[in-house]
Amino acid sequence: MSLPSDFFGRIVFILQLYGPSFLSGAGKTMAIAIVGTFIGCIIGFAVGIIQTIPVIKSDNPIKRFLLKLLKFILNVYVEVFRGTPMMVQAMFIFYGSSVLFGINMSTVFAAYFIVSINTGAYMAETVRGGILSIDQGQTEGAKAIGMTHFQTMVNVIMPQALRNIMPQIGNNLIINIKDTCVLSVIGVVELFYATKGVAGAYYTYFEAFGITMVIYFILTFTCSRILRYWEKKMDGPDSYDLATTDTLAYTSGMVKFPDPKEKEDK
Repeated sequence: MSLPSDFFGRIVFILQLYGPSFLSGAGKTMAIAIVGTFIGCIIGFAVGIIQTIPVIKSDNPIKRFLLKLLKFILNVYVEVFRGTPMMVQAMFIFYGSSVLFGINMSTVFAAYFIVSINTGAYMAETVRGGILSIDQGQTEGAKAIGMTHFQTMVNVIMPQALRNIMPQIGNNLIINIKDTCVLSVIGVVELFYATKGVAGAYYTYFEAFGITMVIYFILTFTCSRILRYWEKKMDGPDSYDLATTDTLAYTSGMVKFPDPKEKEDK
């Protein structure tokens, strides 16, 4: 098959010939980004909760020492992975694990592992900030009724902090969709890696990467719209019913927040 001379003709030609390669690469990109973001959020939540555990002088000296040591190790992890490029991390972990520990990772496992721990470092700071944004009285009230720090975080603080954290979770997913391209340095066949092969076959770099840019935009735009919808669902309805079983303080009824547009009209 001969390559068409016009630009759009070459686009159609590439899509007809290499469409499955683009789809396969896009699928691998999304899988790595979603799984890496999910596991990274779990890591971030765990690290964020540990970082906010208070160290009290009345605690056992051994407990204080171990807690400070654990926090120091977690702080080093966060600072190192937030302070170095993911491309360097990918090279260091993939090749370094083989040289130092004799662990031969598959490229797929390495991709999930690298994206997960990188995302976890960023999420740890996001979670810590989300926890600190909740009024201190919430924590004091939970501890007053006998809750442990972990119970307070899981049952009281995190449900409130999650809404504040959601935009950053979505932002990390969008970043991971784009940043999976750096994993091509260790041979992960994601969208960018697949595009290089397509472009090199007929030397159509402009056309091939033009298609890839559109695919990346569709993936990120779709995810951002879905996450924005999820955020609105978490906000709840504008009108809701206040119900109480206390007949002396009965406040049941429809409550509706004023519409800012109505105020402006008045």
